[in-house]
Amino acid sequence: MIELGSAPKAKDLIKDVTEANFMAEVIDASMTTPVIVDFWAPWCGPCRTLGPMLEQAVTNARGAVRMAKVNVDDNQRLAQALAQQGLPLQSIPTVVAFVGGRPVDMFQGAVPQSQIKAFVEKLVKMGGAEGEGGLDEAVAAAEEMLEQGAAVDAAQTFAAILEEDPMHKAAYAGLVRAHIAMDDLDQAEAILNGAPAEIASSPELDAVAAQLKMARKSASAGPVAELQAKVDANPSDHQARFDLAQAIYAKGDAAEAVDHLLEIFRRDREWNGGAAKAELFTIFEALKPNDPVALHGRRKLSSMIFA
Repeated sequence: MIELGSAPKAKDLIKDVTEANFMAEVIDASMTTPVIVDFWAPWCGPCRTLGPMLEQAVTNARGAVRMAKVNVDDNQRLAQALAQQGLPLQSIPTVVAFVGGRPVDMFQGAVPQSQIKAFVEKLVKMGGAEGEGGLDEAVAAAEEMLEQGAAVDAAQTFAAILEEDPMHKAAYAGLVRAHIAMDDLDQAEAILNGAPAEIASSPELDAVAAQLKMARKSASAGPVAELQAKVDANPSDHQARFDLAQAIYAKGDAAEAVDHLLEIFRRDREWNGGAAKAELFTIFEALKPNDPVALHGRRKLSSMIFA
């Protein structure tokens, strides 16, 4: 593990978090530094054992990760809302790691110090504190090619990087995105499915998996004007609005697509088995973690859930 200099103060690394500051201290903070969330309660014996061990491991990481402590008794609405989003908080202690605004790993119950140490070290690597070698400039150049529309050149550059470092997550994700940009979705899926097991569940590859999923949906999206007319004629036609959101996303307007999906959720959050919320999460994963559309959309969705 790399040396990160003098250790930050514990009060800056380990904080008590409530419903009021969960977005800022966990979701937003994890965009730059991984955050471990300890869901606990004062009456929970294993929690009293696990908490100090977690705090020690986070302190030893010297700022590479942070920790948020959530008392579930004092924050029942927050716990219920997170459970609705898929976090298994039926028993405590539950420890969830957030990277890039979303949960990426977890465990439940009191575990040995060695397991906690391994959990934290894995999270440090996922957060990028150890880097991926000296190929970052080449990745940046390939990303610029992709942004300028030179997808073929970008793909060749990403492939060359992977020849030197087959485990380079950013390059692997970039190669998938380059083939998506070339509208070669089958090849993009083949590359993604062939990812080494060591990086297959990384945030970078999870993001491109979401992008590929959205690209396939976009390929069958209907005409925007026709769908917009249906929504205008009947704002409660959730299926038409859902189809419109997909069609708009296919045209490259993620912000408006998110707005339509949020409107469905506002009107009927359980429509079609929670399809609007699921689609929102897919779009958020497909976007870069610090994308303003993703940040704004997550905040709006959370405000509706907590309302």
